[in-house]
Amino acid sequence: MLIFLAIGDAYGAGFEYAPMELIRSHNHLRGYIQHPRHRGIKPGMYTDDTQMSLAVAEALLHHQRPSPLEWAEHFVQAFKRDPREGYAQRFYDFLLTVQDGADFLERIKPHSDKSGAAMRSLPLGFLHTPEIVLEVTSEQARLTHDTPDGIRSAQAIALASHHFLHGGSLLGLRTSLQHHLGPGWFDWSGKVGATGMDSARAALTALCRHHSMAGLLQACVAYSGDVDTVAGLALGLAACSPEYERDLPSVLLRDLEDGAFGKGYLQDLDRALRKRFPC
Repeated sequence: MLIFLAIGDAYGAGFEYAPMELIRSHNHLRGYIQHPRHRGIKPGMYTDDTQMSLAVAEALLHHQRPSPLEWAEHFVQAFKRDPREGYAQRFYDFLLTVQDGADFLERIKPHSDKSGAAMRSLPLGFLHTPEIVLEVTSEQARLTHDTPDGIRSAQAIALASHHFLHGGSLLGLRTSLQHHLGPGWFDWSGKVGATGMDSARAALTALCRHHSMAGLLQACVAYSGDVDTVAGLALGLAACSPEYERDLPSVLLRDLEDGAFGKGYLQDLDRALRKRFPC
């Protein structure tokens, strides 16, 4: 899951809110590209989407059911050990100055409906039942995105992850999400904005229209807008389903960053999650 999330995130990072001309000419999967404005994110580097998902995964591995303070501690720790661009500017500045989890909880203004809670929710699908997934996803989302859409978008991603990890089919995903969260998750078109609902709906729509990881990744980027989040979520979900053809070019795994928290670390975390939460 996490390694494919990172590939989608890193590939999409080169195209985030980029002009359509750039997308049309470079969305060919032959390698990562440099974003025309975000010079600090080099080709093959993942962004905040993957880093925050690592924090969630680590919290699940260390705590039976993380408390708000424990969630916050892991969010802060993941950033402090490896500061990187990609976060919304105000949240990035907040993380630079926050001291620890307690300081995080005291100072955070958790009223956003943006995609931050949804983008980090894939690992929550390892939890044992849909009911627990809904509860824990809501708990972690409320720390930063305590709005109806901020929470619902995170729950949709976590439930989709749970559905596939526990043997659900691509065809059955629509029924599952509609049962728990109502309709409207699979009809996205056009540019993806910054909200969690935009990213979740776009990722789920693309996911149900493709059976190939390569086609899925290109389709996510072709939306334009916040495509690193969409591509990361969609590829992470596809990795949980045996129905998806794993046909991504090998260059995308080869050139994914491999520092202290790069692809080797991601693969180790994937194995640890599957051992901790056998499905």
